[in-house]
Amino acid sequence: MKVVASLKTLKNRHPACRVVRRRGRVYVINKKDPRFKARQG
Repeated sequence: MKVVASLKTLKNRHPACRVVRRRGRVYVINKKDPRFKARQG
């Protein structure tokens, strides 16, 4: 999982990417291709 300052560019890398908030953190998750996982901060 990557930790990045901005998730906007990572979200646009794959059409199945979703931005999700969990426990006060923002994540990018992708069920079809899990290598695109990322966390903000």
